[in-house]
Amino acid sequence: MNTNLKKILITGGAGYVGHVLTPRLLASGYQVTVYDMLYFGCRLPNDPNLTVIEGDIRDTAKLAKAMEGQNAVLHLACISNDASFELDENLSKTINYDCFEPMVIAAKQAGVKRFVYASSSSVYGVSDSPDVTEEHPLLPLTLYNKFKGMCEPILWKYKSDDFTCTAIRPATVCGYSPRTRLDLSVNILTNHAVNKGKITVFGGGQMRPNLHIEDMVDAYEIMLTAPHEKVHGEVFNIGFENHSIADIALMVQKVIKEEFPEKGEIVIETTPSNDNRSYHVNSDKVRRVLGFMPKRTIEDAVRDLAHAFKNHLLPSSFDDDWYFNVRTMKKLGAK
Repeated sequence: MNTNLKKILITGGAGYVGHVLTPRLLASGYQVTVYDMLYFGCRLPNDPNLTVIEGDIRDTAKLAKAMEGQNAVLHLACISNDASFELDENLSKTINYDCFEPMVIAAKQAGVKRFVYASSSSVYGVSDSPDVTEEHPLLPLTLYNKFKGMCEPILWKYKSDDFTCTAIRPATVCGYSPRTRLDLSVNILTNHAVNKGKITVFGGGQMRPNLHIEDMVDAYEIMLTAPHEKVHGEVFNIGFENHSIADIALMVQKVIKEEFPEKGEIVIETTPSNDNRSYHVNSDKVRRVLGFMPKRTIEDAVRDLAHAFKNHLLPSSFDDDWYFNVRTMKKLGAK
């Protein structure tokens, strides 16, 4: 472990990825502070090296105080995914964009040494390029994509020799977490296959990159430990498996048939879609510069979810709002 970066603050550390990342960092010997609105509650471990602060990242004064004494910030908190913009547009703009610069300034003033920003590979929008590298123009289709991309140049304004700044553009995450989301493509298809015996594919031709949640966590750990000169001012795509939605449906069908032979045939039904986001992400740079390669596959993620369903870890998977970001935030009247 990079002993200089022992104290980590994670914004959004009680989210879908945070619930896998936080325990992993604790197990690796870090002292972790999670700063999160706790919209979805908290199932993080009871650990003497963990501090959980219920807070809004728009409350810069409170966040600045939480950053005192921290060595690194992993900024995951956001109103995530495109459908979230069914919510009040102002909520998304204030959380995903307006408070970003004050947060970076607060981190730098607090003496934080490293700031890792979770952008998104969805900033590429629609591209028929066979390989979308980090140099590809950003063509956001939604406000979510747009704000994610607009924060990156803000971060570079503050980078300095004693404030390492890096941004990653992850693929869509899939797989099981103590706070599983069932509103993401692979997870949606798996839920339908297991519990309805039918997978509905909207469109199907769209190319989407996906990433196993454990590999996402590996990537964050590497961003904390990588040498300054390799990551400073750099953007990295993190998305290795590019498949069409139709191909992902076939993978899900295969795995669920193996895991639940008693269910019989899993039907795939295709209907038109107005969601035309499609891009083929190239992640050669992170492999070349940092030697990072995923260890797991989409099929592994589907199998992990299948086991969670078998073990009754995901009850009421269609009815409980808790698995769905937009439904939960609407219910809470998030502003």
